[in-house]
Amino acid sequence: MLKDRLRTSAVIITVVAVLLYLDGNYSIVGAEGLWLLPLLLFFSLGTAWDIATMVRASGRQCQRNSALVATAVVTLSSTIPMAWPVAGAVYPADCPVGELGWIVIGGIAAVFITLMVEMNRYQSDEKGTIERTFSGVFVSAYAGLPFALMVALRSLGDGNWGLAALLTMIAVTKSADAGAYFAGKTFGKHKLIPRLSPGKTWQGLAGGIVTATIVAFACLSWLFPMIKGGADGPVSEAVIDGLATPFFGALLLGPLLAVAGLIGDLAESMIKRDSAAKDSGTLLPGLGGVWDVSDSLIATILPAFLCFAAGVAA
Repeated sequence: MLKDRLRTSAVIITVVAVLLYLDGNYSIVGAEGLWLLPLLLFFSLGTAWDIATMVRASGRQCQRNSALVATAVVTLSSTIPMAWPVAGAVYPADCPVGELGWIVIGGIAAVFITLMVEMNRYQSDEKGTIERTFSGVFVSAYAGLPFALMVALRSLGDGNWGLAALLTMIAVTKSADAGAYFAGKTFGKHKLIPRLSPGKTWQGLAGGIVTATIVAFACLSWLFPMIKGGADGPVSEAVIDGLATPFFGALLLGPLLAVAGLIGDLAESMIKRDSAAKDSGTLLPGLGGVWDVSDSLIATILPAFLCFAAGVAA
């Protein structure tokens, strides 16, 4: 088990490191993040597969293939503005859709893709259309929108500014997971929500918040400037005085991502319990399913995006 976990982790870390290097050094101006797309698409579709499989394991209906297509549409929608730079043009500044608007369009398209699939297979004497439609829409939204927003986070600012933001989000989120685990194991006495996750404790949450805040300060102080170089962020100044400094930025980012990551973890635990599953899947030996890796990141991308858009690290 431990050997499988280490082997799988080594493969993931190697692939991530290579793609990060390529993205940081060989990106097309205006299409930053394109190198990371295969990785984000893997986690997006892998998460969708895990959720759809657990929905079916719980005795409910879910059209897994159409959910995967809809998820891909949502995730890829955030890359549409990159088509202009790739073609040697500039994305029009006066485009009424903007850049984030494509994600909304992708989300709406995913709903109607799911509906059209159900229309095609509908039989008046067959039950389950509503169940399949709603489960398909949920899967595509839950697994697609967060990763589309990760692409958008990578695209924030100039050059490698967005890459620094994305790496900071991942580092803070995963450090919160680790801090909560070790603090819970060492000091945990008071259960947080035992009906969902018996191992989670208030002491673990506190440890996760402290760890995330320390890591956020380190990232904003050293990692962020090192990666972004001379690139500018999306805003020239923070919406609140002092938010751009590492100290106050960490005080906001650390606790917020620690709590959000916990919510993502508990959301997966709830679905696991309802489907009587120990892991979300078996695609990653030693780690479980893809959702077991992405659960906290799915929940932290929105608050992280809003924090950076509000001027953290500006």
